[in-house]
This record gives sequence, structure tokens and C-alpha cells, in this order.
Amino acid sequence: MLKPICLVFLLSLTFQYSHSGNDNYPIGSRSAGVANASLSYTDVWSLWQNQAGIANLKQITLGTFYEDKFLIPDLALEAFGIVIPSKNLGVFGFSYTGFGNAIYNEKKAGMAYAKSYAEILSFAIQLDYLNTYIGNGYGSHNAFAAEAGFQAKILPELVLAAHIYNPSRTKLSSYDNETIPTILRVGLAYTFSDRVICSIETEKDVTQEANFKAGLEYHAAKQFYLRAGISTNPLSDAFGFGLDIKELRLDFSETIYQQFGNSPTISLSYKFK
Repeated sequence: MLKPICLVFLLSLTFQYSHSGNDNYPIGSRSAGVANASLSYTDVWSLWQNQAGIANLKQITLGTFYEDKFLIPDLALEAFGIVIPSKNLGVFGFSYTGFGNAIYNEKKAGMAYAKSYAEILSFAIQLDYLNTYIGNGYGSHNAFAAEAGFQAKILPELVLAAHIYNPSRTKLSSYDNETIPTILRVGLAYTFSDRVICSIETEKDVTQEANFKAGLEYHAAKQFYLRAGISTNPLSDAFGFGLDIKELRLDFSETIYQQFGNSPTISLSYKFK
């Protein structure tokens, strides 16, 4: 009996930092290293950040991710995704996210489609299947939600990007009017050189205060990247690094929440030739 009570307490603290259950959890250690100010990025992790970012990918790419949230195993976050480009139809993506343990857990499966026009303007949509399970006889709830995003090159060095999660305000359950969060994000990224990318972003859950984020990625060496970022809601600092080894990329990050502790992440991606 004690374990479920403790878990509920931990989950309530987690939701304080992630707005609510069935949130659109940020995935990818590259993104986490810049405080998730990554709407303009173009990699497999765009499947979770902004699906428009997969539109210009040319190779089949796999990615897997793990976050030890607040160093508490019961709050672990894991994800897996694949991007499949086609010659004429655009780019398709499939993703899975899991959070929690056997007593309480959330699952999200997404199917995305993205299209690029002259590599200047990219659009994407995604359909999500959401499941929340509570043990001890409470059962589970299922729902469908949607996402959409775009990226636009205003200048060769400047990208404007935006994303919306659950614009229809889909409900997970009619009980207590339990609504899946609707989250809006808008951001800019400026490439100062082939070594430095600076990004800023505003994120707004329609029922919460806005979250302002900024991040910097520095290509320190041929195969090595350094990253840092800040976020205001919740107040946190982030840093990380990445290694490119031919088609394989390994990324690590650490987010330091001012009021609650650390959340390390690790992710691995592979591009097929």
C-alpha cells in the first residue's frame, strides 16, 4: 500500500514540472542539452519536438532515448522512433514514448508525415494514440490527439518554427473533465557559423504560464558537440554533449531543476546508408 501512495506523490511532483499527465514529453538528448529550444532542428528527435524537422532527412534513421527523471526509476521516460524518407511522397515517421512503471504508466504512439518545399518551407502533421494506465483496479483510458508544425527559412541563417500539440483539446476522460494539454510553441534559430547555432523559444500550455527557453550548440570539433540552455518554467539549466561516429550519434544531457534535482538523459541514433 505504501508504494502506490509514494508513487502518486512522486507523480504529482512530476506533473508540476511537466504541466499535467499525457503531456507532450520532450525527447532527445540533443534537444534536452539546449533546454528543448529545438523547434528548428532537423533530426530524428523532431518526431517529438517538431515533426516538420524530419522533412529534409534523406536517410532512414533510428533513434532511442532514456531519461532518468529526477534520478527516480519509477519516473523513467523512454522512447523509440524511426524516420523513413520516400523519393516523391515526403517523409514518414513513427514514434513510441513510455513513462512510469507497472502501477502507473503513460504510453504514446505517433505516426507523422512531413513534406518540404525547396528545403525552405516544411510542414508536418502527426496522429497520436495515448494510453494511461493506473493499477489496483483503476484501469486505463485511451484517446487520440493530433500535432502539427512548420519550419521556414526566413534567411539562409535564420529559421522560424512553430508547433501545436492537441489543438482540438481532446479529453482523456469525461471524469472530472480530464483534458489532454494543448501546447503551443514558437521559436527562432540563428546559425552564426558552421559551428554555432543559437535558438530561442516560447512554449505555452493554454492553462499554464509561458515557458521561455534559450539554447546554444557549439560544434567544438569534427565529431564533438557542446550544448547549454536555460528554461524559465520550471526554472532549470541544461547542458550536454554529442559524438558523431560515422552514421552513429551518441548524445548525453543533464537538466538541473532549481527546486527538485537533476534529470540525466542519453540517446542514440543511427542513419542507414
